[in-house]
Order: sequence, then C-alpha cells, then structure tokens
Amino acid sequence: MHDLIHRMKVNDYLAVLDVNSGAVHLIDEPVYDVLGVFDGHNNEAVVKALQEKYPVQELQEILEELHGLIKDGLLFSPDFEVPQTFSEKPILKSLCLHIAHDCNLRCKYCFAGTGDFGGKRALMSKEVAAKAIEFAIKGSQQRHNLEIDLFGGEPLVNFEVVKYVVEYARAREKETHKNIKLTLTTNGTLLTDDKIKFLNEQRVMLVLSLDGTKKTHDTMRPFPNGTGSYDAAVRGFKKVIDSRHGKNYYLRGTYTHNNLHFCEDTLDMLKVGREISMEPVVGIDEPYVLCEEDLPILYKEYDKLAAAYLEYRHQDKPFDFFHFNVALDNGPCVAKRLAGCGAGHEYFAITPEGDIYPCHQFVGREQYKVGTLDTGIERPDLVQKFRHNHVMTKEECKNCWARFFCSGGCPANADLANGDISKPYEYGCKIQKKRLECAIVLQAVLTEEARTGKDERPVINNFKFEVDC
Repeated sequence: MHDLIHRMKVNDYLAVLDVNSGAVHLIDEPVYDVLGVFDGHNNEAVVKALQEKYPVQELQEILEELHGLIKDGLLFSPDFEVPQTFSEKPILKSLCLHIAHDCNLRCKYCFAGTGDFGGKRALMSKEVAAKAIEFAIKGSQQRHNLEIDLFGGEPLVNFEVVKYVVEYARAREKETHKNIKLTLTTNGTLLTDDKIKFLNEQRVMLVLSLDGTKKTHDTMRPFPNGTGSYDAAVRGFKKVIDSRHGKNYYLRGTYTHNNLHFCEDTLDMLKVGREISMEPVVGIDEPYVLCEEDLPILYKEYDKLAAAYLEYRHQDKPFDFFHFNVALDNGPCVAKRLAGCGAGHEYFAITPEGDIYPCHQFVGREQYKVGTLDTGIERPDLVQKFRHNHVMTKEECKNCWARFFCSGGCPANADLANGDISKPYEYGCKIQKKRLECAIVLQAVLTEEARTGKDERPVINNFKFEVDC
C-alpha cells in the first residue's frame, strides 16, 4: 500500500499533500506530528503516541478536524482509475526541429555533443523544415494548439531556415485555423538587432541559456578558442529582454558538481532577467556530474532559493522560477499529469536529415529512431511503448507521492542512466521531489497570503486541483 499523504518541511513552513486529490494543507507542528502517526483510522494509537507531548484534548480536536477533511475527500483520498485516453491513438501536440546540428560554443556538459549529437555537423534545409511543419499539422489532427520548438546546437547559425520556419508556420497557422506557439532556444551570442526585431514581430518565445555568474557560465560555456561566452551572451540577452519588455522568455541555466551552491548563480541571473529556470546536469562519469554526496548541499540550496523567492515577493521585487510553478487550485488534467511531456507519442524531434526521434535528447540514439518525414512513423510499437510508459505503469512511480506532479521523470534520462525508459533516473527523482516540496509549499503560502492579506500560517487550509480531463 503506497502512502496516501506526504508531509513536507520547507524552511519554517509545514504542509501535507493529499496525493490523490491534490489538496495541500498548511499545518502547524502538532498537526504535522499527528499526521506522522495517523492513518485515517487509528485515533487511539495517535493519542497514545503523542499524549506526553500534547494535551489529549488538543489531539482529539486535531483528529476531529482531520476526519472532517477525510469526509470531504481532501485527506487520505482513494486511488482513481487511469483515464482511457491512453488506449487511444495519440494526437501530436509539439515538435522539436533541430534547425542546426552545429554550434558556435563548446559547452562542456552538452548532451548534444557540442551540437553534432554524436554524428556529423549539419544544417536543416527549408525543404525538410516544411515537411516537418506539415507532419506536425497533420499529426495534431483537430487539436487547435500546436507547439514547435526551434532547437540545436545553436539554431541561429542557420538563421535563414529559422526565418523560413517561422514565416511558413505563421502562414499555415492562418490557413489551418490553428494556434502555433513557436519557441527558440539560443545561447544569445548571435543575437543582432535584425534578428531580435524579427523574433519579436513573429511572437517567438525565447529560451536563453545562461548558467549564473560570469565565472560559472564561462567555466562551462566557452567558445571553441576557450574564452568565455558570458559577456557576449548577456549583451544579447539584455537587449532582447528589454525589447520585449521583460516578457515571453526564460533564462535557462544548468548547475553541476562545479557549482553546487546554485542559489547564488540563480539570483545572480536577476541582473539579466526575472524569468528563470535552473536544471541539474545529467551525465555519466564526467567530473562535472552530480553525486550522492552533493544531495544535502543541493537540498539546502533549494531551501535557500525558496526563502529568497518569498522574500523577493514580500519586497515587491518578484522573480519567476520555473520549477516553483505548480497549480494547486487547478492545473493539468490527470492524463497530462500521468503522461508528462508526451515524448515518443505526443512530442517528437526532427533531425536536419528528417529523421524522427521521441524527443531532442534521444536524437543520436539510433535504437529510438521511430521513422522519417518521408516514410512517416515506422515504429508504432515504440510509440505505443512510450505512450504506455506513464507513472501508473512504472513500479517505482506508481507508489510515489510525487507521481501526479513529476509525471514519471524524463525517459531520456532514464534510458541514459538505466538503459530502460521505464526505470526512472533515481538521482533525478531525488532532486525533483525536493524542488516539488518547495514549489508546493511556496504556492500554498502565496495563495494563503493573497487570500488573507496576512503573512501568517493557518493551522489547516486546503486547495485542490481538478483531476477531470
């Protein structure tokens, strides 16, 4: 029997998550201790275990309140059936176009082999780009919203095709009555006024690669001659962020064994912009890879970042941290929560040659090639394997408290670490759980502060996400 609730401590805040309903309760220490013993039925055992620490009457009042939450379906709520949508034919939701298997930087941790993805350096042609967009439109069927990511390497080394993709997509968007969201990931060093103007006019979301302080960034993200890229990147980033009034972008960083105290790097990025994401590096055997001994430091860094996140808001200087964004009062339907990114069935990556892979991180792993733009999907068996690789089919996931928030983790990382997409990357799970605890508690605190207008913790308060699709 898996746990139906999960208790959390983040700095001075205590909370409990009801796993199946998604309800989050901000609590005090007596309630926290009671929930360490209480299983929904054992009132006498709770009183016996805690009567020397708390008055019996207080314990009984807490238990009465907890039973009320159980009755309302907000605590110890039962499991529910997996939606039947997983047995249906998948509808494509997003596509990643590898505009360039080449890059003007030589980042030391690059999973793409500094741009070539373990193969030859190549640029996508306009012909392949057009086929890819048509593949996406056809695969999305009647779905109105469609996402297309322009990726590399560094896509701006192939800017003519970037322009072609964007203009072609915008034309087809009108003709098919779809809403196509375009995103481009860039290291920023090739951003010019003309390119910025074009990307802004075409409403292209930007993911801007920045690793924190100048020292951290330059150590891991040099040019081919070994010089750091921070100054050139920040120059481009500031210009583009200012030009779009601080909207429609994310500064996306990576922390490694070399900069475990990543909270400092994250906050230093506020010099450039206030929409931030910071990810742990993934790799095997390299000196920059995170190890088990690093985890206590990383957990403290997430607590520090959570405290800063609240403090900046209280000072009316808020910043957005991508991994602290969780919806407690609504959010994705349960099918989305189970399936996550949809890699391999709702999301694919296209190489410059027109090969189709489950996602950008699988490119170069030939056993995962599912087809080509000319032939279509040639491995429906592999597509179905990805489609049914959700949290309720993974032994390590289906009993985990975080399953409806993490969606089973990254299948590419699972394959890299274990050679099996159904066996989660355990180290990544540990980090994910910690930042989820921070995210859930932070959003509950902010919701309560907005509701009451006071910087206080209630004994019990609750929020609930919708589980219906």
